[in-house]
Amino acid sequence: MYAIMEVKNKQVRVEKGGQISVNLLQAEPGKEVVFDKVLLVNKDGAPVVGQPTVPNAKVVCEVVRHFRGDKVVAYKFRRRKNSQMKKGHRTELTELKVKEIVA
Repeated sequence: MYAIMEVKNKQVRVEKGGQISVNLLQAEPGKEVVFDKVLLVNKDGAPVVGQPTVPNAKVVCEVVRHFRGDKVVAYKFRRRKNSQMKKGHRTELTELKVKEIVA
């Protein structure tokens, strides 16, 4: 059984017992978070597609930790102009463990 849910305007495929990384959520590690924007639920090979969400469906997750992702470097170079620019950033992420998918 798997589901596709929306977390902070991003669609994520989740399975029970799996772990996912999403953009930073304001929740303490160890707490439960319930997502009710479930777009699709596949139960025993029979998918149920929501319009836009599946009614009475939710995904229960536990916050494992908050961390920073890998560094992303943007480098811009203009030839013959003596101009170059290097910027980098690390995205703040939250790791979630899927406890239950209710459909």
